Amino acid sequence: MKLIRTLFHWSISLLIAAVLSLLITTFLIEPAEVHGQSMMPTLQDNNYILISKLSHTLDQTPGYGDIVVIDSEIDRDRSLMREFKEASLYRLLTGREKAHNRWLKRVIGEPGDTLEFKNNKVYRNGKPLQEPYTMDPTTPPPRNARWQKVTVPEDHVFVMGDNRDNSKDSRDIGPIPNNHILGKMIVQMESWPFR
Repeated sequence: MKLIRTLFHWSISLLIAAVLSLLITTFLIEPAEVHGQSMMPTLQDNNYILISKLSHTLDQTPGYGDIVVIDSEIDRDRSLMREFKEASLYRLLTGREKAHNRWLKRVIGEPGDTLEFKNNKVYRNGKPLQEPYTMDPTTPPPRNARWQKVTVPEDHVFVMGDNRDNSKDSRDIGPIPNNHILGKMIVQMESWPFR
């Protein structure tokens, strides 16, 4: 009888811990691994980062230069169930592979900004941006002519990767709605400290 009671208490404790961990990684803070080269030289493939989900949870617009995780499927509605299913802990527990719709990019334009791509530079509100974080000093024009010059709508941001020659970003899919900004990078690490 004592063994059954002990197993029951352990099971309840583990269930509570799992639920709390899922809530934390869904709505507060989430560890992530960088995949790909679109944010080089700032972030390398296989770097580890921590993402604050508070900006997404509280519906806050990120600022210029913030590195954010976006949901690139901007035509699909975000739901609470999608939030849980795309959280890293849920994917780890269920054995799902990484979410391919989650991209790591830098905020270049905020609501109301007019962005233009000419002379291999990004112009924001008529002034060329100084972007020391980019891999290449030039910026290729958008592959979609629709985004050669764009005014960022209300409740949207325009994002780009730092490795401009090797990045899918707002030049391909357009401005990102605020509810598709899933979080903001707060810490970068060369390796995961818990291995």
